[in-house]
Amino acid sequence: MTGKAAAGMRIAFHAPMKPPDDPLPSGDRQMARLLVAALQRADHDVTLASRLVTWRPEPDPGEDARLAAAADAEARRILADVAAGGARPALWLTYHLYHKAPDLLGPRVAGALAIPYVVVEASRAAKRARDPWAARLALVDAALAAADAVVAVHADDAEGLAAVVPPGRLHLAPPFLDAAPFVEAGRRRVAAAAPRLLAVAMMRRGDKARSYAILAEALGRLTDRAWTLDIVGDGPARAEVAAAFADAGLAGRVALRGVARPAEMPAVYAAADLLVWPAVNEAYGMVFLEAQAAGLPVVGASRPGVAAIVRDGKTGRLVAEGDVAAFAAAVAALLDDPDRRAAMGRAAAAHVARDHDIRAGARRLEAILAAAVAHHAASRCVP
Repeated sequence: MTGKAAAGMRIAFHAPMKPPDDPLPSGDRQMARLLVAALQRADHDVTLASRLVTWRPEPDPGEDARLAAAADAEARRILADVAAGGARPALWLTYHLYHKAPDLLGPRVAGALAIPYVVVEASRAAKRARDPWAARLALVDAALAAADAVVAVHADDAEGLAAVVPPGRLHLAPPFLDAAPFVEAGRRRVAAAAPRLLAVAMMRRGDKARSYAILAEALGRLTDRAWTLDIVGDGPARAEVAAAFADAGLAGRVALRGVARPAEMPAVYAAADLLVWPAVNEAYGMVFLEAQAAGLPVVGASRPGVAAIVRDGKTGRLVAEGDVAAFAAAVAALLDDPDRRAAMGRAAAAHVARDHDIRAGARRLEAILAAAVAHHAASRCVP
């Protein structure tokens, strides 16, 4: 028995890390919105099934028990609404599943309604089975076992998932964005007297603050060159970030611009010459896609997800994560070579248009939904 992803399916969408209508900007929120947009391009009716957030920064058995109770009540609400005549979804799609944000709704609701269950952007770290995250990893594994299709956004994640997801249900699909507004803004870029560096990230303690500290230390080694840095982002670590640049003697070169609205971001990238972001522990970094789409070369860390969307030496430079000297050297080389920056920028825009635009993403997503529908139909025919 086979199935297909029919246009016009009603899809229940859930993002347990951060719903797409969350007020706080982030790459995760942006990717959730892009997934919804891609589904709508195929005429699917996408409904936000729940705003339940399961993400937690640290393992806490007491908090997990409270969350399980909340998830039980939420699942009952969703199923009761359908039973009372509410809109019945034809497929459930969960975005971004990992040990800090397990899916406590999708497997239960999809199972009760006998509809396909799809997970987009999943990752699995087997080492978590031997630390305090073990209970949450077990929840992730249960969801992966129930899924008709599981999507990894880069090969390293796929390798980790392959331990628990059979090949026929495991798919690889890189992240995407709507490149058009970034491309259009990039065409209007005007050269400046001194290179304009750009960093775009929220100011949170932990990995983000560490990335800002590395950036400040690296740029502090380049004061013999002309450049300015604009930082777009805000958050609870703003004072810590400002202090890092002041301590590096860069306060006069750095402007903290605060948060920009999504519609403003293409112009933000178009006003810069080089994106610089150390990307400590980044899954992939939506800012790298946005910058490249606008024709901006990038300097980042050679993490697996970042390396999957940035072509080192062609659309930017990637260095070992946390290596301040290497990061400074990569930035210096591009500051000193405007022709190479321009060539990398052109290559970056072409790369994103070819491999990471929403049109390509939507086609891949449709094929994955079709595979999920087929798997679900076939599994129901097994005696």
